[in-house]
Amino acid sequence: MARTVQITFDCADPDTVARFWAEVLGYQLQDPPEGFDSWEEALEAFGVPPAKRNDASAVVDPEGSGPRLFFQRVPEGKQVKNRVHLDVRSAPGLEGDARMAALEEEAERLIALGATRLYRHEPAPPLDGGHIVMADPEGNEFCLD
Repeated sequence: MARTVQITFDCADPDTVARFWAEVLGYQLQDPPEGFDSWEEALEAFGVPPAKRNDASAVVDPEGSGPRLFFQRVPEGKQVKNRVHLDVRSAPGLEGDARMAALEEEAERLIALGATRLYRHEPAPPLDGGHIVMADPEGNEFCLD
């Protein structure tokens, strides 16, 4: 039986990181529970103190095909390079200069959203088409591929 997955991010500011990834992937913030117009209203009804209302957030694929991304507040900051990272497929089917131009364009869009550009790997055919390594607003590495 096939399983679905959720990708979980440890972070200091779940709302900010969730909104960033929603923009990157064309996802949306997960809707509040049925019967509530907003998460603020739901959390108030559940008795969650204001200081705890940014302890978690989630984004979902509006088409329902991609994995849910869950963001949870943790007390410690990021220490080392991620052992697992996301590859954001920004130039499928493109090669060479066209591929790298598409990746550069996407990198600029993501920088405007709060990402940091780390470095660029030039194409090395036949197996490496080139990619750009980025970091989200809390330093989690990901690749534009």
